[in-house]
Amino acid sequence: MSLFNYNAKEIHCKIVYYGPSLGGKTTNIQWMYQSLAQDQKSKLMALNTEVERTLLFDFLPLDIGEIRGFKTRFHVYSVPGQIVYDATRKLILQGIDGIIFVADSQADRLDENLQALDNLEKNLIQQGYDIKDIPLILQYNKRDLPTALPISELRKHLNRFNAQEIEACAFEGKGVLESFKMMSKSIIQTLKGGATV
Repeated sequence: MSLFNYNAKEIHCKIVYYGPSLGGKTTNIQWMYQSLAQDQKSKLMALNTEVERTLLFDFLPLDIGEIRGFKTRFHVYSVPGQIVYDATRKLILQGIDGIIFVADSQADRLDENLQALDNLEKNLIQQGYDIKDIPLILQYNKRDLPTALPISELRKHLNRFNAQEIEACAFEGKGVLESFKMMSKSIIQTLKGGATV
């Protein structure tokens, strides 16, 4: 959960983009990174191996205000999409404050979405988290494609935790910043309700 840096008067929060491979996690992060002002963000880092990639950066939004005199800094990560890299996924989930699950809306990707969601829940349980207690947003990505399932169908299969939802086309930037703003508001509300600073 959130870390307090008393010297810098900052609260550090961790947001992870989770979902199936090629669902749009990387595109979300790259679009958001390019949209932020230079003085608000760190360098975008990619941790690459031969077959997997994890993106991360942190930034200090200037427009969300302070919580009891502390500014909020967000650390943003993506997990590798392939389930074979489960150890990396588990490591990235440590100390999580919120999850944006990027679902691929295409009909032929439904099973992969379900596998990724089951994997997320399992990994959280193994680390002592309950998915129902962590801010979670379901981002239905690739809404522009002709093979996209109706939202009602995606909701029926994927939103078993009654999470907030948003439609997106990350390739065009639609829903990307909105997803992040929705998540940051959820985390801020949680912090204001439980902060003991």
